Amino acid sequence: MRAAEHYRLTTFWEFEAPLEAVWEAVFDAEGWPRWWPGIEQVRTLERGDADGVGARRHYLCRSVLPYRLSFVSQVTRIEPLHLLEGRVEGELEGSGRFRLERRGSLVAVRYDWQIRTTRRWMNVLATVAKPLLCWNHDALMRAGGVGLARYLQVRGSPPGTRPSAAGCRPPGP
Repeated sequence: MRAAEHYRLTTFWEFEAPLEAVWEAVFDAEGWPRWWPGIEQVRTLERGDADGVGARRHYLCRSVLPYRLSFVSQVTRIEPLHLLEGRVEGELEGSGRFRLERRGSLVAVRYDWQIRTTRRWMNVLATVAKPLLCWNHDALMRAGGVGLARYLQVRGSPPGTRPSAAGCRPPGP
């Protein structure tokens, strides 16, 4: 069997919105299905501490391509209004990090996703399918940015003006 395939993906969103409103929407993972097409379900398994560190949630995501992914994420670090980090396990394994930053009238959101796939078919077909899987990730993240702008009733970066996913890059420093 082929070894797990690794992905490093970076997504950028910008919104003309209060930092607090963007943070609240990103921090409220159970609310993602309300505004993020492709996030079908987020179910809390453990609440974590008073700040949310240690919270564990099960995610079910529907891709643009005809497959779904299921994984559990555990919050490992929170800096209110600025940083939300977690580890994932299941059909994806690795880590993710949301960073929020005020830039003039905009809130910049950067999401770094460093994962490896555990589904056999993804790893076996990675040589030919990796560009398609990266495209799929980009489409899901672009839909999330558009959905969040709509949910917040604010202007966001027009789709396509900033790359939604900076690309599939091999793991590294």
